[in-house]
Amino acid sequence: MKKLIKNALIVNEGSTRKGAVLLNNDTIEQIYWEELPSECDAEVIDAEGLYLLPGVIDDHVHFREPGLTDKADLASESAAAVAGGVTSIMDMPNVQPQTTTLEALQQKFALAATKCHVNYSFYFGATNKNTALLPLLDSTEVCGVKLFMGASTGNMLVDNKQTVRTIFETSPVLVAVHCEDSSRIKENAARIRKAYGETASIHFHPIIRDAEACYASSSIAVELAKKTKARLHLLHLTTGKELELLSDLPIQEKRITAEVCLPHLLFSSDDYATLGSAIKCNPAIKEKHEREALRQAITTNRIDVIATDHAPHLLSDKQGGCLQAASGMPMLQYSLISMIELVREKVLSLEQVVQKMCHAPAQLFQIEKRGFIREGYKADLTLVDPSITWTLTNEDIKSKCGWSPLENRTFHSRVVKTFVNGHLIYNQGTINEAPKGEKLHFKR
Repeated sequence: MKKLIKNALIVNEGSTRKGAVLLNNDTIEQIYWEELPSECDAEVIDAEGLYLLPGVIDDHVHFREPGLTDKADLASESAAAVAGGVTSIMDMPNVQPQTTTLEALQQKFALAATKCHVNYSFYFGATNKNTALLPLLDSTEVCGVKLFMGASTGNMLVDNKQTVRTIFETSPVLVAVHCEDSSRIKENAARIRKAYGETASIHFHPIIRDAEACYASSSIAVELAKKTKARLHLLHLTTGKELELLSDLPIQEKRITAEVCLPHLLFSSDDYATLGSAIKCNPAIKEKHEREALRQAITTNRIDVIATDHAPHLLSDKQGGCLQAASGMPMLQYSLISMIELVREKVLSLEQVVQKMCHAPAQLFQIEKRGFIREGYKADLTLVDPSITWTLTNEDIKSKCGWSPLENRTFHSRVVKTFVNGHLIYNQGTINEAPKGEKLHFKR
């Protein structure tokens, strides 16, 4: 049966207008800006007072399956995603076994086909030994190649310079890079360990993984991408200095793009005092002036997309200081409403949020028929109530790890419905359909 979403405030392609959207199976059939059709055989959803947005596309998540499913899995984290208005995700390769073979990649696609509530693709993990596999990747199905130019969770560091160059030269898809200088991090960690021992405070985390470590690696990646003409995507930037490596060109004209992640827009090093290791992540959350530089950059073309680096760990894994606690936190379920809080604080506009979280990821990865409210596009949509004030409690969390660094935070909007491929998957707190996510397809 068709669905008609009427009286919505449609936020799309730089404007907000009242209108209606007719869904026919998995597709947006028609958009009405003036009068509705006199006769329409459709289920009517009255969205008076609600914002209708394209579904969020998050290009950076860790759903932990296979192999780490005590922390999270495809079913639980895609449920958290759809509860937060996210309708498509791109998942990282540092699982067990790592997604560094074609067989492991196909295993993940097969798992997602039966378990994922949202649309999906997977990064292929580059290593020092698997560059021969890169030309064999299907560029219409694989979102990118993930390259760790700095060690993080999973021990997938690629530290051979010639291998890095080969990856840049031969990848048929964009190369998404984690940039931190491992030698500097090791030196900093050794100094802190010697002075303060293994239980050194979490406050030293941004000193170990400092701004210089980020820039040293990012600058090398950018220089190499320019030399090889590679398609480079810099993940989770955390410093103002790294922004100097980027251009203000429109996204369609770039071969070097960049992402900022939610923790680095919400938190600063001041928050370690109250949140401790709960907000430990790599690269580290840094000083407030770095956060302010990132916030300013998302209002321009310098930062292209906003993602989460959603990385669930059990709370038991998050205990300890800078040398002990696991890095990463669950952020996906509350990414959209957190950004709407920044709209309320006048950091950016709601139209800019939609550009960075919905339109730009679709453009950057060349995703077919998603990321916009357009006739003929897939019906991935979310309805947000901007008039609800509520406080996040543990009972609301759908992520399998069962906690959030945003607990006890008050929000002033709420996702109320999310449609994936035309199916009303999330409705007022409930996941009410079996998984309907589809494999993402890329125009390449």
